[in-house]
Amino acid sequence: MIKTARNAPVPITGEDSWPVIPDRVDDLRIPRSLVTDLILRYLWLHGAGTLATLNTALKLSFPVLEILFHHFRQQQLLEVKGMLGNDYSFTLTGAGRALAMSRNEVCQYAGPAPVSIQQYHQVVKAQAAHVKLSRESLRRAFHDLVLPNGLLDALGPSLIGHQSLFLYGGTGNGKTSIAERILRIYDDTVVVPYAVEVDGHIITLFDPVVHRLAPGGDEMLDPRWVVCERPCITVGGELSASMLELQLDDSTRVFISPCQMKANNGILIIDDFGRQMLSPRELLNRWIVPLDRRIDYLTLASGMKFQVPFELLVVFSTNLNPHDLADEAFLRRIQTKVLVEDVSAEVFDQIFQRVVEAQQAPCEPDCAQYLRERCLAAGSKHLRACYPLDIYRLVKAISEYEGKPVWLTCANIDRAVGLYFAKRAAVASD
Repeated sequence: MIKTARNAPVPITGEDSWPVIPDRVDDLRIPRSLVTDLILRYLWLHGAGTLATLNTALKLSFPVLEILFHHFRQQQLLEVKGMLGNDYSFTLTGAGRALAMSRNEVCQYAGPAPVSIQQYHQVVKAQAAHVKLSRESLRRAFHDLVLPNGLLDALGPSLIGHQSLFLYGGTGNGKTSIAERILRIYDDTVVVPYAVEVDGHIITLFDPVVHRLAPGGDEMLDPRWVVCERPCITVGGELSASMLELQLDDSTRVFISPCQMKANNGILIIDDFGRQMLSPRELLNRWIVPLDRRIDYLTLASGMKFQVPFELLVVFSTNLNPHDLADEAFLRRIQTKVLVEDVSAEVFDQIFQRVVEAQQAPCEPDCAQYLRERCLAAGSKHLRACYPLDIYRLVKAISEYEGKPVWLTCANIDRAVGLYFAKRAAVASD
């Protein structure tokens, strides 16, 4: 890699614009003192190490580790104990342990080396999603859902532009199912750093729960980055203001990245929008600038603010009226609002048939029509996409309880519908 100034753009090569292995300490683009602290803390915690173990744990390349190894020996911070094949086995000297203990009091992080915030910016922007979609390709992505052409045609333009999306409509009509399947439109991979460095502080980013490793890899890729599928994060009623900000672990003095930063280059679904611990107004005020400019601002414990990319598709899913949740200024920044309407009788029957086929459940004739009639008679004003599967699950539970094989009959549907829909309780008057 070409050596550059601290704040200059970091060179990235390769057809996928992935960062290559750094050969020199300066090519890491993070403070040298931070790198030496990582090695000191690792050796202090583990007692001894080799270049191979440091490479595995800290994700530093062998050329960089060899440079630092000789530097530590010159400073008499390391003591070589022997050789393991062609590798050195070493431990800290007394002076090395004393220095490691003092650095451990400042920060206890001893994981993969971070990348600079400048390089993170550049890579995330280079990995912005670009997809080509048609009604046919979108239908393949949603192959396991029954969606009318009009709904697909409303979704397509927003997904092509990778703009934020508002899905609204009655409960149980498939908004969450649609949102969760949007990830299928992407057939590429991205790289995600284990951690990011800002002003000498470490922010952890890679989350194995969120970031799914992709098969294969690139031998020339900087090991501080991981090849992953595009992430998809769903947050619901638990969403709070603190989840949108950096969280400082007081015991390790390491920052944990917020959910929108982890979702960069992917999708963040705000499910049941309007029912969070965080009020809609607070959330909308927090994100009105990021949604418009694709840049977010986070704050360190010192009060220092810095920019991070906001390169993600935010999907708001709600069964409330969008105009009751947000003002025009915010709705303007969500340029696509898609109504997921109540299902027609034809679509309802198709969903029912898919459930029967998927579950391989025996079924009496005309059960789909009977279920429609029973749902409406039970008090439902509209047919919902969720009814066929929900009722099947209740029929299955009833059959298992009675020790009988699962069979969709009118009688079993009656029992399931009776359990599914709440009855108006009679209230005794005084």
